[in-house]
Amino acid sequence: MAARVNGLGWATRPLLRVVQTWCLDGRRWVRALRRNPVRVVFPSGQVVERKPGPGKQPRRAAAEASPSEQRPKQPLQVSPSQTPCTWEESGLRYDKALPGDRRLSVMTIVKSRPFREKQGKILLEGRRLIADALKAGAVPKVFFFSRLEYIKELPIDKLKGVSLIKVKFEDIKDWSDLVTPQGIMGIFARPDHVKMTYPETQLRHLLPLLLICDNLRDPGNLGTILRSAAGAGCSKVLLTKGCVDAWEPKVLRAAMGAHFQVPIVNNLDWETLPNYLPTNTRVYVADNCGLYAQAQRSDKASDHGWVCERRLSKLHKYEEEDDDLEPGASRAWLPELEVQSYDLDWTEAPAAVVIGGETHGVSLESLQLAESTGGKRLLIPVVPGVDSLNSAMAASILLFEGKRQLRVRAEHSSRDRSYH
Repeated sequence: MAARVNGLGWATRPLLRVVQTWCLDGRRWVRALRRNPVRVVFPSGQVVERKPGPGKQPRRAAAEASPSEQRPKQPLQVSPSQTPCTWEESGLRYDKALPGDRRLSVMTIVKSRPFREKQGKILLEGRRLIADALKAGAVPKVFFFSRLEYIKELPIDKLKGVSLIKVKFEDIKDWSDLVTPQGIMGIFARPDHVKMTYPETQLRHLLPLLLICDNLRDPGNLGTILRSAAGAGCSKVLLTKGCVDAWEPKVLRAAMGAHFQVPIVNNLDWETLPNYLPTNTRVYVADNCGLYAQAQRSDKASDHGWVCERRLSKLHKYEEEDDDLEPGASRAWLPELEVQSYDLDWTEAPAAVVIGGETHGVSLESLQLAESTGGKRLLIPVVPGVDSLNSAMAASILLFEGKRQLRVRAEHSSRDRSYH
């Protein structure tokens, strides 16, 4: 409504006055424990006993109960991992591992190279590979298996003193790198080629032929090379520093048991490597730049060659460094080796073949060793324009060519003796 205020005019004011009120809730919320009373005493003196619910008993009453009425204690249950099971046929005992068993943690680190080198242990997987290792004299430490039948297939006399642990097949699948795991894995002491016992058949067919692996880093290639060396009858395989570990799981898979058929010496430097060569051994280098490099120097076209631009560029680098030498300086560190086709005779004396990695090729140390022993470069002719052969393929060709030459020489010798 409007009203006149002291003749000054009209003013407006609301009909209802707005009153602001604040409502404060002073209640406090307290969480309290509630218990049902055992006994209720009324003012009149009446006492009412409350009976406990079904299955419940007052604490004091339970404490005052006689020992015979108390609930009998359950016997202490021991985990299966602590209760050995007995294999009745052999008398051997094995454990059943539960999840969280500390003994299973070793499987997560046994595949690493530092663990193998520091602890001196290797991991083998599969019944055939484990059987070959036991036959060759490898020392087992622990076996993990999912079925007892897999252990029964192994020689019992080799299992005495070995920890046998039965695990779930799912655990083996987690540890294995195979698509179809075989259900058994074993940890062995790292084998020593001096203490190993190789098959008699392999020993009867040994040839005066060695293989030297120079800076091979691909596990699949090395495994295939070891398999070819065992098939050709090599007397020994030498691995220089920089090569992949021969006992890596991928190498073991690719080698298919060759580790226990041919002696393997790991991690050698070039100063001590000649000590492992028989007397009068000639070292031949599978160099993939032989005739092609010579053709480049003489500006002549080459009809065949094992072409590799990386090795050729490295060779030019060495030549440029050699040109910078002062007059009279020594050039002995640049060996000059004759190039020879692989199918010509090169096995008249004990021979060692050097196979280099595909990335870096052969090293200068291998060329110097070949020069000091009177060796040569062995060339496998390929179609021009092809970069190079696979290292495993080249090794197989050279090793079996050496085997063929030795067999032909043996046949000629026996024929000559029969004539006389």
